[in-house]
Amino acid sequence: MNKPTISIIIPVKPGFSVTAAQRLAAVEYPRDRYEIIVAEGYSPSRQRNAAVAQAQGEIVCFLDDDSLTAPDYLTVVAGHFESPRVTAVGGPSLTPASDSILQRSIGTALASALGGGGMRNRYRAQGEARLTNDSELILCNLSFRRERFLAFGGLDERLYPNEENELLDRMQHAGEGLIHDPRLAVFRSQRPTWRLLCRQFLNYGRGRAEQTIISRRVRPVSLLPALFLAYALLVPLFPGSLFLLPLACYGLLLLVVSAGEAARARSLGMFPRLPLIYAIIHLAYGAGLWWGALGALAGRRPKPGGEVALRQVKGLNDPPVAAE
Repeated sequence: MNKPTISIIIPVKPGFSVTAAQRLAAVEYPRDRYEIIVAEGYSPSRQRNAAVAQAQGEIVCFLDDDSLTAPDYLTVVAGHFESPRVTAVGGPSLTPASDSILQRSIGTALASALGGGGMRNRYRAQGEARLTNDSELILCNLSFRRERFLAFGGLDERLYPNEENELLDRMQHAGEGLIHDPRLAVFRSQRPTWRLLCRQFLNYGRGRAEQTIISRRVRPVSLLPALFLAYALLVPLFPGSLFLLPLACYGLLLLVVSAGEAARARSLGMFPRLPLIYAIIHLAYGAGLWWGALGALAGRRPKPGGEVALRQVKGLNDPPVAAE
């Protein structure tokens, strides 16, 4: 029986290199059964939707430009879709050992309960393949059955980020099967500077707020960073009182967890960085939640995504390579 056809879709900004496509040259999958489409533009959700509309594969596989895959990646993806109940399949995004100490510290924080929370399995290879929800799936490493993706209307182009979370949430509530498989891990570098880390989680928080408003489904735990930020901003108004006690406990928690994670990673250099990384994750995410919520109340509308240019790096009609 022929393996299913797969369309690998990689959104990039114009002129960006596509490291992922270079790694896919070594993939162990029939070369006439997959294609690679690069979608250039400035609106990733629109880029992905446009590429899916033109894709020829039965499965659409979303990777980022720097998602580095293993040789058997497509084989494992295709295996899950043998079950007609499966609609989406994904795996974690791991931090390369070659990253800087800051980047590896960020990866460690995201893979921990304090930093990643219920989403930490997006950043660590843990357990076996399993049914899941959007908390364990991430768009830089996510595949869909194309017909179901189109049936659900694709990604909501008003959202970036969190467009995949909104779609996966709708799919799960409709009874579609979502799979997380740690074997499908890709490697991607974390943000290389403190400024980019702040901006990343500010945008993540904004995306979560906008997703919540669009879907009208509230996850109370996701609101905690916004409440914590509000509390932290009020602390200066109550100096020298019991009002400071939760902040002191939070600081102690950061130090204890950071020491434990640095010891587990066998990296003393992570210890001074981790407390600040955790604080940035929490506070920047909280600020993003307020930003997204207040922007929606003010009637802010997303900017037009602009044009999308599609180019095929490899086509499904390319001839297979004979076995040596």
